[in-house]
Amino acid sequence: MYSHGSESLIKQAREIQESELQKFYSRLVKLLQGKEFGHETVDSLQRLHLILSASKYTRTLPPELQKRVLSLLSSPVEQLQVLSSAVLRETPPLSGQELNYNQENVSQLNSHAAALLLSQAGSRADLSSLCAQLLRSLESRSSEGPSHSLTHTLPILNTILTHCPQCLTEDHETLLSKKLVDWLRYASITQGGGASSGGFFTGPRSRQPAPIAELDGTVSGDFFTVLCVGQGFTDDQWMNVYSFSMLRHWLLTYHSVSNDNTTADTANRLQLSLSLSHSHSFSNDDRSEIDGSVVSMVSATSSSSRLLPPKERLREKAFQYCQRLIEQSDRKAHKRTDADLQKACLVEAVCILDCVCVEDASLVYRTFPCIKALFGRLSSDLSFARVMLPIAQFYLNHGEMAAVDCESVWNLVFGRFPAELFNDHFLAHELLRFLRLNLESLQLRVPQYTHSFPNLLKLLAWDSPAVVDDFVDLLPSLVTAGTAVELLHTLLDLPCLSATLVLQLRSACLPISEPGGRCLLSLDAFRNPSFRGLFLFLLRGEAGSGDTIDRLGTLHELLAEVADWPRVIQCAQTVPVLLHIFFNTVTTVADEKLLAHLVLVMLERSSLLLNIPKYIKEIHRVFSCHLLRLCKLHPSLVVDQSHELLEFAGATANVYSKEEIYTHVVWVLGEYLSVSCDSRCSVRLITSCFEALEAVLFEITSSAPPPGAVCPAPRVVTTLMSALAKLASRSHDLIPRVSLFLSKLRTVTRGGSVAWCSDEEDLVAIVTRGEELWSLLKAPGVAQSVLTPPPHVTTPQWHRDINVAMPLQLRALTNLTHSQ
Repeated sequence: MYSHGSESLIKQAREIQESELQKFYSRLVKLLQGKEFGHETVDSLQRLHLILSASKYTRTLPPELQKRVLSLLSSPVEQLQVLSSAVLRETPPLSGQELNYNQENVSQLNSHAAALLLSQAGSRADLSSLCAQLLRSLESRSSEGPSHSLTHTLPILNTILTHCPQCLTEDHETLLSKKLVDWLRYASITQGGGASSGGFFTGPRSRQPAPIAELDGTVSGDFFTVLCVGQGFTDDQWMNVYSFSMLRHWLLTYHSVSNDNTTADTANRLQLSLSLSHSHSFSNDDRSEIDGSVVSMVSATSSSSRLLPPKERLREKAFQYCQRLIEQSDRKAHKRTDADLQKACLVEAVCILDCVCVEDASLVYRTFPCIKALFGRLSSDLSFARVMLPIAQFYLNHGEMAAVDCESVWNLVFGRFPAELFNDHFLAHELLRFLRLNLESLQLRVPQYTHSFPNLLKLLAWDSPAVVDDFVDLLPSLVTAGTAVELLHTLLDLPCLSATLVLQLRSACLPISEPGGRCLLSLDAFRNPSFRGLFLFLLRGEAGSGDTIDRLGTLHELLAEVADWPRVIQCAQTVPVLLHIFFNTVTTVADEKLLAHLVLVMLERSSLLLNIPKYIKEIHRVFSCHLLRLCKLHPSLVVDQSHELLEFAGATANVYSKEEIYTHVVWVLGEYLSVSCDSRCSVRLITSCFEALEAVLFEITSSAPPPGAVCPAPRVVTTLMSALAKLASRSHDLIPRVSLFLSKLRTVTRGGSVAWCSDEEDLVAIVTRGEELWSLLKAPGVAQSVLTPPPHVTTPQWHRDINVAMPLQLRALTNLTHSQ
C-alpha cells in the first residue's frame, strides 16, 4: 500500500490539467536546451515519469521534448540515462525516430538505451535489424568510433540472443563467430595506458606500457585472457573479457542446433584436427606469431586452424583459450579476489570445454588429460568444490567414450561434498541442480547415486525450506526395491539428522567444558562414546549398513531438548510431503513382499518418532492414508500381516495415543479380512480378530480413560463396531455376541452420560450407528451384502456393460425425456 503522501502525488499526477501539462512540457524543453543539467532538471524528469506512469492512458510527448529526452540516453550522467529510458518506455516512439537513432548512433548505445530499444521492438524483424546494425558497428575498428562503443555491443547482443535467438541470420552467425575468434585469441598482449583496470583485473600500476602479467606477477608469455593483469586495458582486451563471458551461451545457442551433420562429419573433422595438431606452419592469418609472443604448447597444437570453417575455428580457439585458463589457474594469486576469479574462470572454462566436446567428439581425447589432471590437483581441496561439479558433468558426459574410471569423482560428489559441506548453501543449490539436470544419466550409469541418499538428505536436513523443491523431484529416483525400507526409516529420522548436524558443528566449535556455563545435554551425549554409535549411524555416508537404529527410543530421549529448534521444526514440516511422494513411488517398484515389510515399518515407527506433537500427528495421518491405499491395492497384505495388525489393534493404549492410524488399521481388518479378498482367510482367523477387537471395544466402553488421556474419539468406537459387524456377517456364529454388545450399549446409554464419552451428540451418533448395525445383523444375508458388497456393486459400470439390459433402459429413458 502507498503512504498518504505517495497517494496524494499519484492523484495529482492523474488529475493534472492539459493546459498545465503543456506548460510543464515547455518548461522542461527549456531546461533540456542548456548545456548543464542540475537538480531542477532531474526533479522535472522524475515528475514527468510520474505523470506518464500514473495515467492509465498512453501520453504522447511533443516531438521536440521527445528528441531532447532521447538525447539524454547518451549522457555521461547515468542518472539521466536511467530517467530518460524510463520516460521513453511510457511513451510510443515517434514515427521513424527509433530507426534513425539506431542507424546514426548505434555505436553510442549503452545498457539503458538498449533496454529501451528492446522494450519497443515490435517484431522479430525489428530485432534482426538492430542485430545487423550492431554487427556492422563491430566491423569498424575501435579508432573509428568512441572508445566505449564495442564494450557495450556484445552485452546488448547477448541480451537479444537470449530472448530471440532466431533473429540472427547464418551470415550474422558466421561474422560474430569470426569476431569472437579474433577477440579471444588475438587481443593485445601489452598493457593499455591511462585508466586502471578495475572490475575483473587487479595489478601493479606503472606509467609506461608494459607486457601483460600473470596473477603471480610474472610476465605473460602467451596470449591475453581474462586472468591476465595490468595497469590498464585496451578495447580489444575488454572485448576478450566480454567474449569469454558470452562464449558458452553462444555455443549452446547456435553451434548445437545448427550443426545437423556433426555425426556424419565426425571422422573427417577428427582427421583434420589430428593433422592440424601436428602442423606448425605459420601463416599471415595467425597473428599470434606476428605478435612475437612465446607460443605455449596449447597454442601450438593447432596453429593452422585457419583451415577450419568459422564455427569449427571458434570451437578450436575456445578450446585453446580454456586450456590456457586452466594453466593460469595453477599459478599462485597474490590477492584473494584474484584467487576467487581463478575459481570462477575454472568453472566457466570446464563448462565451455564440455560444450565443445559435446559438439565435436574428436576433442574429447585432447581434453580429457587436462580435465583428469585438474581433478587430481583440486580433488583434495574442498575450497574448489564448486569447480568439481562441472568436472563431474564432463566425466558424466564423456567418461564412457574415453573409457575413464569415474568412481573417484562420484565418491567425491556423493561422499565428501554433502558430508562435509552440507552447510554451504550455494554448493547445495549447485549440487542439487546438477542432479536434477542429469537424473536419467545418473540412474543408468552411476550406481553410487541411489545408495548415497543418507548423504544427500543431509542437505535437506540442514536447509529444508530452500531445497525441498529439489528433493520433491529427486526422491522418486532414490526409491528402489533395495533402498525402500532404509529410505523410509531415513525420512522418518530426518528431524533427528537435522539436530545431529547442528550438534556436530557445535561440537567442533564449542569447547568441551565451559566453567560456569550451561551445556546442552544432547551435546554431551553427542560427545559421549556410549552414544556415539547412534549419531554415527545418522551421519552415515551411504545406504546398506542397516535399516534403522536398535535404540531409537534412547536417541529420541537424548534429542528431546532440541525438538523445538527452528531448524528441526522446519525439517519436520517437510517430511510428510516427502513421505507422500515415497509411498506413491514405492507402489510402482515394490513387490507384495516388500509392501508387507513397509506395512510393518509403519506400525513399528508410529510409536518411534521424535517427540514433536504436530509432527507425530502428521506422520500418523500419512501412514493412515497410505495404509488404506496399500491394502486396497493388495488386499492379501491384511492376511499376510494379520498377526502384527491384530497385535496393534488389540493394544488399548493405541486408541488414545494413535487415534488416526488405529482407526484405519481397524477399518482394513474389518474390510479385507474376508475370503473374497484372500482364500487363506479362515474362520479361525476371523474369530481371533473379532475377539481382539471385541476386547478393546468392551474395555474402552466400560471404563473411564486413563489419567491424562482424553475420551476415545467417536470415530474409533463406531469403526470398531462396524468392523465387528462385518466380521460377524462372515462368520454367523459371532452374530449373537456382537448383537448382545450392541443391545447392552443401547441400554447403558439410556441412563444418561457415560464416562467414556463426554459429548452428548457424539454419544447419540454412536448409539444410532449401533442400532443400524443391530438391525442389519438380524438378517445375516442382507448384512453381508450391505456391509461387504461385492466389487461389481461398489464400482458399477452397468452403462458400459453390453451383457446387461441397463444400457438399453438408459437409452429408452433418454429418448422419453428428451423432446424430439
